Amino acid sequence: MLGRRPKVREVGLVPEYLRFAPDGVAHERVLELALDELEAIRLIDLLGLDQQGAASRMGVARSTVASIYDRARKKVADFLVNGGELVVGGGNVRLRPGMDARDGSWALEKGERTMRIAVTYEDGKVFQHFGRTEQFKVYEVEGGKVTSSRVLGSNGVGHGALAGLLSEGGVDLLVCGGIGGGAQAALARAGIEVYPGQEGDADAAVDAYLSGRLVKLESATCDHHDHEHGHGCGSHEGDCGGHDREGGCCH
Repeated sequence: MLGRRPKVREVGLVPEYLRFAPDGVAHERVLELALDELEAIRLIDLLGLDQQGAASRMGVARSTVASIYDRARKKVADFLVNGGELVVGGGNVRLRPGMDARDGSWALEKGERTMRIAVTYEDGKVFQHFGRTEQFKVYEVEGGKVTSSRVLGSNGVGHGALAGLLSEGGVDLLVCGGIGGGAQAALARAGIEVYPGQEGDADAAVDAYLSGRLVKLESATCDHHDHEHGHGCGSHEGDCGGHDREGGCCH
């Protein structure tokens, strides 16, 4: 009897760098890190998700992610300790819908009269954790009206680099759920206005901003000690919008 075909794993990033070797020299000993293995490391070690959260993103069972993650870390450890060449690629994967395959989309030229609005985005709604968002919906606005929109990946960067990504992408204004004070300061230094504490439909939030109805909730800052007070992470219950809180939530 033939075995079952492994379920396709969804990944949120096709990496820019696919080959690693000490001093950049090719070696006879080659270790292959599949794209789903890299994704497990990215979600858990870089973005701080737990295994259940990573499993949900990849569209597989938690036990499957646990196996993938364990295998991936052993390969990386082997490479770092014993040397050789690490090659990234392969695996039964597909790019998660709406994610950016590093095609340069963030570098789209911006018109002189264009305003660019970015919204932390997931399944049509404002995603509640700025520091963990995997995608933004980016709107081009001219004359007070949306002329186009597109969904772009965060390219796997964490909260510390997201302000730079948005700045390089020509973003003028960010709409998001919970966001840390440090991230808000970095965005302010980049000249990006922030409307935190938003919930619900992303398109509706942008329409509300353009019509002057969107309220800037300054109390929506998400810090380690904020969950018991005020608006918290964009949720009236202070529970980060129902998402997990590992790793300090939205920073």
